[in-house]
Amino acid sequence: MLPGKPARLLRIHIAESDRYGGKPLYEAIVLKCREMKIAGATVFRGLEGYGETAEMHKHHLTRHDQPILISIVDTAENLARLVPVVEEMMDTGLMAISDVLTVRVQKKAATANEGG
Repeated sequence: MLPGKPARLLRIHIAESDRYGGKPLYEAIVLKCREMKIAGATVFRGLEGYGETAEMHKHHLTRHDQPILISIVDTAENLARLVPVVEEMMDTGLMAISDVLTVRVQKKAATANEGG
């Protein structure tokens, strides 16, 4: 196994209906990450879930309120800059930070001469 590089993982748990500045909160957070030159962010839509209020978040016919998970991996320093900014953008939700090891995989593109 390749040796990993220390990093931090920030997971932000919100609802699809959460808004910021007239747009979905998850979009606003990803844009803020790009603006702050954070290494990367990925948004996942959950099928169903609940948080401390025990209110179920899932797809309904009349409204969309599925759980949203935003996953961000970067250095501890960069996430320390990001967390207070995101916290100000959120009305409710949960942020969880974990220490991780990153392994970057980047293979060269196959050339015309390779593979026969």
